[in-house]
Amino acid sequence: MELFLATPRGFCAGVVRAIEIVERALDLYGTPIYVKHEIVHNKYVVNDLAKKGAITLKDINEAPIGGTVIFSAHGSPPKDYEIAKSKNLKIIDATCPLVTKVHNEAKKYNDKKIILIGHKGHQEVIGTTGQADMYVYDDREDNILPKYDSDEELVVLSQTTLSVEDTNKVANQIKNQYKN
Repeated sequence: MELFLATPRGFCAGVVRAIEIVERALDLYGTPIYVKHEIVHNKYVVNDLAKKGAITLKDINEAPIGGTVIFSAHGSPPKDYEIAKSKNLKIIDATCPLVTKVHNEAKKYNDKKIILIGHKGHQEVIGTTGQADMYVYDDREDNILPKYDSDEELVVLSQTTLSVEDTNKVANQIKNQYKN
């Protein structure tokens, strides 16, 4: 049997960056370092970083006052940053630059109707929906788009980790249903 390895393979640049940020923070600030959500969706990496002193938090409120917190590659909603500031936490943002770009677009167009193509409950989607009011269309469970005027200007954003095929499928549905 012949085995072919796909190239490129491995972590994307945003994930590599986030892991490096945690490792640098551990070197600079010592342990413990608190990480809001798993830094990346990879139990081996998360477990390895935990052995080095990176503690994963499900909720920013779990971080002790005055500690150091890193926001994961997936991004976080603004309220998490506000809570971190109120707890006098040293904040390190490891949000993937591509996710940050989506967050910035959401803030830029917060006066428009926004449809986010993404998986409800995914940490990246939670972070993005915290930036502005929007409708999340999850192709795994939704098959009807929201009822907006067909000539109303819409902004369509996407979770960065979705496949191009899945995103284009929903984007085409949106184009067919709405003029703008």
